Amino acid sequence: MVELLSLEMAVARLRAKRAELSLKQAKAMLYDNHGLAVSLALCSRIRVGQARAKAARRRLLRMVPSTSALRDTAP
Repeated sequence: MVELLSLEMAVARLRAKRAELSLKQAKAMLYDNHGLAVSLALCSRIRVGQARAKAARRRLLRMVPSTSALRDTAP
């Protein structure tokens, strides 16, 4: 059970890190002058990336309290 939970936490951390990296790359590309259409597409990508990063962090935070509860109940 603990191994499954640690695997789920590792996947959640990886998902959050990937979302934040994608968001950072999109923001960096926005500063380059590619034209209006590309900038609008990047703004959309940034909004989606922000939502994805927020959801991944929220999912990870939901797992953390359950981990500490498991440690408290373990003999």
